[in-house]
Amino acid sequence: MQNGHNGDGAGIARQRTLKSAIHCSGVGLHNGLRVSLTLCPALPDTGILFRRLDLPEGQNEIAANWRNAIETPLCTTLVGDNGATVSTIEHLMSALAGCGIDNAVVELTGSEVPIMDGSASPFLFLIDCAGTVEQAVPRRAIRILKPVSVAEESRAAHLRPGDGFMVDFEIDFENPVIARQHWQVEVDRHSFRSEIAPARTFGFLADVEKLRALGLARGGSLDNAVVIEGDRILNEGGLRFDNEFVRHKALDSIGDLYLAGAPIIGRFEGYCAGHALTLRLLRALFAEQDAWTWSDQPAVQGAPRPYQIGPSVPPQRAVATPA
Repeated sequence: MQNGHNGDGAGIARQRTLKSAIHCSGVGLHNGLRVSLTLCPALPDTGILFRRLDLPEGQNEIAANWRNAIETPLCTTLVGDNGATVSTIEHLMSALAGCGIDNAVVELTGSEVPIMDGSASPFLFLIDCAGTVEQAVPRRAIRILKPVSVAEESRAAHLRPGDGFMVDFEIDFENPVIARQHWQVEVDRHSFRSEIAPARTFGFLADVEKLRALGLARGGSLDNAVVIEGDRILNEGGLRFDNEFVRHKALDSIGDLYLAGAPIIGRFEGYCAGHALTLRLLRALFAEQDAWTWSDQPAVQGAPRPYQIGPSVPPQRAVATPA
């Protein structure tokens, strides 16, 4: 690890947190249980911290960091020192990354983040309702210095040097509705809101009973996932984007990569990669001390636009209430 700062000159970005706490509730995609979530402001250098309100104090906090992440089917899960878990964090983490939120406490009344509509847009809505505030501490990023890769049969994930943050993703399914899709995007606050955040998670009707027997997808429905049966989409209104499936995989990867503990300056490439492979990629990155360095992040020119529902996105059912 290189501990020095690579300063980028004047106009260094500052850390950000929420102006006020904001609350919502929903169901967990996998456990199907009702859960309340509150996003709270946090001090500089806190990072993203999950706090389980249903567990005893002192045993209920888990930092959103790759060191606390474990490989679990179909979602990203954190495990604390005392064994407490929080799962399905990826969409919320993606929204926090997309909004440039460095410090926040996420209070939950259960073990799974509510799935909302299956995308990151409801969490953007919450963050916009709460507002954000700049903090008097520089924001540091992780600059990729050399390529790092992980792969297994038919899947691969790479981090490469680059300016800004680029995500390049390809998926390949036998199902004709999805088939092969490739998409790349330069991720900033504007592109995240309009091009990435609305993309929903997806699944196949034929897999539902098998997944539920494994304790998964018990809260899944047409309200929170794109469901495919054979060669058709079951959701009324169809897709939000022609390539919504690969856009959602990009959304997931942005949330998983935010477990690095800071924004990444570089290029992420995923081929049929999932949560587990992205976690292995972070482990591989931090195992190579000369593959990355801390870098001050340049300030973003212009304020981010407030969340707006595009013409292809139905009005959110989420209701934000100040906590």
